[in-house]
Amino acid sequence: MRIDTLSPAQGATKATKRLGRGIGSGTGKTSGKGHKGQWARSGGGVRPGFEGGQMPIARRVPKRGFTHNAKKYYVIVNLSDLAELPAGTVVDYGFVMENGLAKEVKNNSGLKVLGGGELKVALTVKAAKFSASAKAAIEAAQGTAETL
Repeated sequence: MRIDTLSPAQGATKATKRLGRGIGSGTGKTSGKGHKGQWARSGGGVRPGFEGGQMPIARRVPKRGFTHNAKKYYVIVNLSDLAELPAGTVVDYGFVMENGLAKEVKNNSGLKVLGGGELKVALTVKAAKFSASAKAAIEAAQGTAETL
């Protein structure tokens, strides 16, 4: 194999449209731009969202809502997700993500354990937050709930 024999795979490339190359090409004379007008001119056309000078909808509709910059987002896991783990398992954020027990959350502030479901195995759970019912259930099953 030589570098001068290399070529893209069949169908991987598309020929460029050759404009203004005669009537038979289908894009001759006006090159597919029609006759005169804004769209036929060099640099013609309007920016996205332009509505011909009328007040654009993005400016007609009032602003609404607020995003709190200091809000904390947690990766949520319920006790029902931890119920089938073997006794003595150490559950933390890394363990939850590796085993796919919860969905990843952007800009998360750690793991939060909620009390949905029953827990009958003694586990060591390390999380940023616990609901009161989750903490009680973990300790009732002779496990430990460590707040990080």
